[in-house]
Amino acid sequence: MAARAALRRRFWATVPARLRLLRAATLLLAAAVAVLLVVAGLAANGTWDGVADRDAPRTTSAADLNLALNDMDAQAANILLSSGDAGKGRLQTPYNKAVGFYGDARREIGHDLRTLAVAAQGDRGDEKTVEHLTDDFAEYQELIGRALENDGRSGGQASALVDYRRATDLLQAKLLPAARQLVSANDDNFEHEYRSADTVLSAQLAAVIALGVLLLALLGILQWYLTRRFHRILNPGLLCATVCTLLAVILGAQMLSATSAHLRGARRDAFDSVVALSRARAIAYDANADESRFLLDQQRRDQYARSFLAKSQKLYGLDGATLSTYDSMLASTWRHYEGDHHLLRFSGEFRRELDNITFPGERAAAEKTVDTYAVYQRDDRRIRALLAAGKEREAVEFCMDWKPGTSNAHFGAWMAALDKLTDINRAHFTSSVQGGRSAVSGLLPWAGGLLLAAMLVTALGLRPRLAEFR
Repeated sequence: MAARAALRRRFWATVPARLRLLRAATLLLAAAVAVLLVVAGLAANGTWDGVADRDAPRTTSAADLNLALNDMDAQAANILLSSGDAGKGRLQTPYNKAVGFYGDARREIGHDLRTLAVAAQGDRGDEKTVEHLTDDFAEYQELIGRALENDGRSGGQASALVDYRRATDLLQAKLLPAARQLVSANDDNFEHEYRSADTVLSAQLAAVIALGVLLLALLGILQWYLTRRFHRILNPGLLCATVCTLLAVILGAQMLSATSAHLRGARRDAFDSVVALSRARAIAYDANADESRFLLDQQRRDQYARSFLAKSQKLYGLDGATLSTYDSMLASTWRHYEGDHHLLRFSGEFRRELDNITFPGERAAAEKTVDTYAVYQRDDRRIRALLAAGKEREAVEFCMDWKPGTSNAHFGAWMAALDKLTDINRAHFTSSVQGGRSAVSGLLPWAGGLLLAAMLVTALGLRPRLAEFR
């Protein structure tokens, strides 16, 4: 009991003891808020580093690999289709463009595989996927190389076609599924990191507000006690500390809420669309390759026609549509959408994008993309009609030429529209990352400085009162 009474006299029973205890509690609480904000700011910077330097690049590299694989196979088919018999009867412009695009795609695949191999380090599942992709791609290149070599010999087209079939079967069975798995795995990792960071930010914001309110309440109690005990209306130091604390809490909360908003904008508003549009681009190149495969390989025409329709459904899905009804159903559902943007009677990657319209100019760019897609689809029907009419050479020229009004020209216009739409979302992703980083670097020093100032003026404001008891 005596020890308890001694402690009470030391820490509460006397006026200076109470002032010292309230001062210590105020300073400790202010320091706790400052430490919490610093930790939150460092964590936010780490989140932005992960988003900008790891999560997004890994996902886009995997998507680029998926696209480049489709493009390389499409260009291989185009080379075989346009080369003629050992160069005789060659479609020179389509052939030269296909050779150039083939080389570009092969180099892009090599770059993407190296990037993904580095990114996969530490994740055994992804490491194995990249290893298998690298091995399978080496086999694929060997088969394509043999096909092109055979095609260069007079009368070697039949052998070239056999090798190309084996190569494209390997692509469809192993390479593309593995590339798509990497896209999904990296995007899922990004999603997990986003959800975790968003949860932490919400908890940190709640903690900053709670501790800030508690600190303001403690300053209010201290001010009330001084007024009651010393019969003074206000203590200037404590008043200044209260203002500094209030501003610090507001700025700290603003930093955390802005970081959360920018993170949501980067992931939900921008990058979700980037992923959907990247998938759409890869599917588009694969569908375009199916047209070349359809013309090249007579025995597999039914297979490639079904494959083209399946990929079209992934882009702009229409229940029950066939190749003969797809165009009319697309036109009908698109008219309904244009009349009322809530009437989206289709599915697929374009639907995902149209459900996530966020930025200025994005809707117009998305609509332009679908409009150019519809033109490309109508070209496909013309190719098949020409072939059915026995005009194979004319069908090949219309499919592969780059003159205005041809299928490749319209495909290029579609890809240009798709790229513009993707660039809008990429730009806002970059802007969100920059905004999030600026929120931390711009607001955290002010919030921390104000809390230090609050601690200093609290100590200075109480010093004269404590001096009265010496």
